[in-house]
Amino acid sequence: MVYWNIFIAFFIPGILGYGGGPASIPLIENEVVQRFEWMSVKEFSEVLALSNSLPGPLATKMAGYIGYEVGGPIGAVVAIFATVAPSLLLMILLLGFLYKYKDSPKVKRLTLYVRPVIAILLGLMAWRFFADSYQGIGLWQTAFLIVVSYLLLERLKIHPAFVILGTLVYGGFVL
Repeated sequence: MVYWNIFIAFFIPGILGYGGGPASIPLIENEVVQRFEWMSVKEFSEVLALSNSLPGPLATKMAGYIGYEVGGPIGAVVAIFATVAPSLLLMILLLGFLYKYKDSPKVKRLTLYVRPVIAILLGLMAWRFFADSYQGIGLWQTAFLIVVSYLLLERLKIHPAFVILGTLVYGGFVL
């Protein structure tokens, strides 16, 4: 039963996560933290940070790690397969159809309608991460890390992996 739950937990975000990894993160978080309660918000945010710092697709890295934690090596394989299966099946079945209508105004409008929903999901997840950080390390540490991360990412254009690595080092020494 655990392997079926792992499959469902990653297959549903794979189907509904229109836009790739970033759009799937809130959906995976809902399944892993809220529905199945395999992790806390803090643990999930740590897995997300670690996954962001490694090369490759975000959702599959998270699926492999979480699947392994919940169901061992077989759980990792099931989770990774469940993550890539929806895209694989849709590519095979709908490739000709999508290619034919890729420039359709209706398809472009569909994309415009989905974007605000993804933004809200990411915003809610960020708020939960902020609330958990605030409770865990305090307001001043959280505010400091937010401001420094913003400056490094947006002003100095430093790669996110280096920012994540820097916060891990900071947390290791200061916190």
